[in-house]
Amino acid sequence: MMDAFAPAQLGPVTLRNRTIKAATFEGAAPGGLVSQQLIDYHLAVAEGGVGLTTVAYLATSPEGRTHADQIHWRPEALRGLQRLTDAIHATGAKTAAQIGHAGPVANGASNGVPSIGPSRRFNPLSMRRDQAATKADLDRIVADHANAARMAVDVGFDAIEIHLGHNYLASAFLSPKLNHRKDEFGGSLANRGTFPRRIAEAVREAVGDRVAVTAKLNMRDGYRGGFDLADSVPFAQTLEADGHLDALELTGGSSLMNPMYLFRGDAPVKEMAQRMPLKAATKAGMRISGHAFFKEYPWQPLYFLEQAKQFREALSMPLILLGGITDRPAIETAMGEGFEFVAMARALLREPDLVNRMQDEPSTQSQCIHCNLCMSTIYMGTHCHLADNRGAA
Repeated sequence: MMDAFAPAQLGPVTLRNRTIKAATFEGAAPGGLVSQQLIDYHLAVAEGGVGLTTVAYLATSPEGRTHADQIHWRPEALRGLQRLTDAIHATGAKTAAQIGHAGPVANGASNGVPSIGPSRRFNPLSMRRDQAATKADLDRIVADHANAARMAVDVGFDAIEIHLGHNYLASAFLSPKLNHRKDEFGGSLANRGTFPRRIAEAVREAVGDRVAVTAKLNMRDGYRGGFDLADSVPFAQTLEADGHLDALELTGGSSLMNPMYLFRGDAPVKEMAQRMPLKAATKAGMRISGHAFFKEYPWQPLYFLEQAKQFREALSMPLILLGGITDRPAIETAMGEGFEFVAMARALLREPDLVNRMQDEPSTQSQCIHCNLCMSTIYMGTHCHLADNRGAA
């Protein structure tokens, strides 16, 4: 069995261990620029022992931001990103840039730019309609991914994670529920997969073998009519055959349709309605019907493992398992099932040094209680209210 705490190879990059801080939107980029708060956020987990920390979410295009205070790739952001990667490297950890386009998850009202999706659709985030992406839009966005990848290499990132999940734009194209197109980008799985495959190809061509290239892919969207295992497993096989990726991170859920499918545990609807920068009508709707939208799923260790095992059986490429990994036995189970890496998120918000402590004392237990109150802090600096010495957020 692989040793999770020994050095490991991710494409051309050597990591000091097989633990990855999963991309979790930090809410620490006012004006869409790197802040010291953002650097400190990643420094904490880097000093705490992870092999790789993932900076999320770095939009490839202005309209691809989820809201205005989010970094998108442009010259003004590069100096701060270089400071961030330099700081992480000084700890011995590596760092990945999660790049992508939010598509229908974008808040066009906040961005001041209309949001786009595979098809025209009402967007409850902005209370406006998403515009259907034109072929010219798609060509531009593919090129934007390549340009973002080049800039990521220039400022010192060791890996690039392409966001193909959670019904961001590429993921929305994969969803039959969201993609109603009648052209070569809609209909069959082959057609729906054309746009995300073009992105992966463009990113790899842009960076060659200078850095690792991974993708975050939904196994299931988590709602009826969405992207599901019958499509996601063969699509992952297609990505493997294309040969542009060094690893695949397996995820699930939809920021647009069913967010709790990813998170599991409690749904802090009241707190999100209070704290998130939404229009008054959206806030009111969340308070009234939020529990219907934020469907709760019980938390359990390794909650994505059974689905992910279908991908492990179908693929030979390295896979990154996330979901309910909070202690050393869970990590060892993942390694025993053949997953090359594990990704952690909420547990590291609670305890950034958890990896070091698990390595030093195998019986270490995470203090995360899966309350998900951290979800309500994403626009004010994502943090665990239990670990915050300022008290409840």
